[in-house]
Amino acid sequence: MQIFIETDRLIIRELLPSDDAGIFELDSDPEVHEYLGRSPIKNIEEARDVIAFIREQYITNGIGRWAMVEKTSGNFIGWTGLKLIRDTVNNHTHFYDLGYRLIKKYWGKGYATESAIACRDYGFNELNQPVLYAITDVGNVGSRKVLEKAGFTCLETFDYDGVPHFWLEGRR
Repeated sequence: MQIFIETDRLIIRELLPSDDAGIFELDSDPEVHEYLGRSPIKNIEEARDVIAFIREQYITNGIGRWAMVEKTSGNFIGWTGLKLIRDTVNNHTHFYDLGYRLIKKYWGKGYATESAIACRDYGFNELNQPVLYAITDVGNVGSRKVLEKAGFTCLETFDYDGVPHFWLEGRR
């Protein structure tokens, strides 16, 4: 198991097949998926497919979303990290997207911000990227606040799969 980042409260490591129950708890929750197309997963097999898809990104792109683990409890609390986007999104191609997703009982504790700042710094310092991007549904006020606390600036609103989203940029 590879650990990429440690913060005061988090271990940020590769996502493992054994994280399937955590991914299921996360991605089967309709509230978690409110701003993600409203299509939560329905069974543990789908959770395993999510993990396999992300682990394939590690091989193909050298990076993908990582597991977020609470240090004090050892609990899987969600995922975070950078994803290399090769497709064109909002007229950008081949860029690193910062994202995070937490199990609902861990919302409001500052974990998203803590992980976003740590992953932003990883992108700047370890990947030597001068700029990172992030996308959030315009209705997801909490996510926009997290990204702004992490130093991202909202540049514009754009249509993403028929839904208005904010396009945010973080610069070194």
